[in-house]
Amino acid sequence: MRRQLLAASALLGAFTLGAGTASAVGAPRWAETGTAYTDTLGGGQGLASRADGSLLYRGMASIPLDLRVKGWNHIGDPDIARGHVFDAYQGPDTATSKMFAVTTPAGKRYEYVHPLNPGEKLNNSFATVSPDDRWLVSGEWGTRNRLQVFPAPLLNPSTPPTGGELREAGQITLDKPVRDVQGCDFVTGTRLLCASNDASGTLFPEIRPLLQVDLPRKLDGQPVTGTVKSLFALPQRSGCTGTFETEGVDYDTNSGTLRAQMIPPGVCAVTTAVHAYKQVAD
Repeated sequence: MRRQLLAASALLGAFTLGAGTASAVGAPRWAETGTAYTDTLGGGQGLASRADGSLLYRGMASIPLDLRVKGWNHIGDPDIARGHVFDAYQGPDTATSKMFAVTTPAGKRYEYVHPLNPGEKLNNSFATVSPDDRWLVSGEWGTRNRLQVFPAPLLNPSTPPTGGELREAGQITLDKPVRDVQGCDFVTGTRLLCASNDASGTLFPEIRPLLQVDLPRKLDGQPVTGTVKSLFALPQRSGCTGTFETEGVDYDTNSGTLRAQMIPPGVCAVTTAVHAYKQVAD
């Protein structure tokens, strides 16, 4: 997720741009059930649902001082698996690695550093863990035809138990390119939903779409191809005019609630909208 320039005050209104939830033909239909708001500085980069249904938010203010000192100046959309919090970090434009931090239920944090492969972008937009807790999926900024797969730190026994180097296990090759994916989360072992900040309308007809990625099998560390479709445009509602930005996405498996974040433009950017959805039958 790219960095945000935050304003000093907010005024959120009811002006709507592209707020429909009509899904692609043959895809599940998601109905918007409500909108909440969170402080952008503390929660505008992403969110994850805990087992008790409460939400963990991440924003630029969430970066611990010791990690800032090490050069990790951006945090992405997080995930929670078996009570472990997975955070995606990136450094400056000169970075040659990215980092995943895992915080245990007891509060102990371990750092896993991934040296960039040839051609890999330094961006670390999100972290999401497969439902079997064995694989970590992440993504880069820009126009890409893949998602990256790593063994899930701590939860996958192939990883060092106290932090260290993290090598890529494989990739999800996408059957069509995607652009500026800010977050993904698993709905099932073979389906992810991803929030895109693409406003061009050239890859998909929807502006800032929610994308669905279907896999032919569960992740196993081997290369796999994902089928991409756009479900609907994420809402852009604000009393301010200008450029919106899509941020994190979360699917709560216990409640069946999907949430996606959108930062409004201008002075309204101090507050991030969190749109909630439930899957409904036609």
